Amino acid sequence: MSVTEVILRANRLELGEPTSIAIDLDFSKTQPRHFGAPEATTRPFAVPGFSGSVEQGASCNCHVITLIPHCNGTHTECVGHLTREPLNAHRVVPLGLVPALLVTIEPTNARASGESTEPLPKPTDLLITRHALEQSAWAKAAPFEPRALVIRTLPNPTSKQHLDYTGQTPPYLTREAAELLVERGIEHLVVDMPSIDRAHDEGRLSAHRIFFGLPRADTTLAHATRATATVTELAYIPDSVTDGPHFLQLQVPALGGDAVPSRPLLYPILSD
Repeated sequence: MSVTEVILRANRLELGEPTSIAIDLDFSKTQPRHFGAPEATTRPFAVPGFSGSVEQGASCNCHVITLIPHCNGTHTECVGHLTREPLNAHRVVPLGLVPALLVTIEPTNARASGESTEPLPKPTDLLITRHALEQSAWAKAAPFEPRALVIRTLPNPTSKQHLDYTGQTPPYLTREAAELLVERGIEHLVVDMPSIDRAHDEGRLSAHRIFFGLPRADTTLAHATRATATVTELAYIPDSVTDGPHFLQLQVPALGGDAVPSRPLLYPILSD
């Protein structure tokens, strides 16, 4: 019997009412995006004699979708994001439920954090620190050791769901925070930020490298000691979901690529 099966036997779940913490990517409305990427688009696939649009007289709708998973909406990525050799994210995403913990963190001003990144953070940067994680709901007793961590940052307005982060420096993880995740056995990380690293960090991606177990500047897949770990970014966790233990399911399409659009679901644990 697997660890997850043991945990499921000891806890009551409402499997029929999970909460999606993915951002809906609506092509007709303002979309979340990052790093100056264009918005995701859709258009009919038109060929001679077929318009690809029922509205335009076709027998059915058939659309072409163009998007950048890393920059357009909720996505799950793997260590292939950093390696020469390809690795498809959908091949390392767990198929079932994963014991998870949701914590809410108020980012700390870098000047007052006492923690570091590579390169050093700007004094006005906002950081997700080891100290804040240790003082969060993680410090309370849970019915299991989580394999996944979901981080909701404050403030948490609904406008996060269509925010253009271009030109901004959103909060990101310190080196110490990333090391804590590894120390505590977190294999799957979900955040509501566009990246766990600084938007412009001279290409270091230190938090990614620590979390995936890939040495500094190394691009060889075989050298990653945590090649089955995943990072999900640009999620949105509504205030109605309470901090504490949950079960996480990462739903992703079987598409190639180091990152794919995803729909993470949180299942509540019911009290007796």
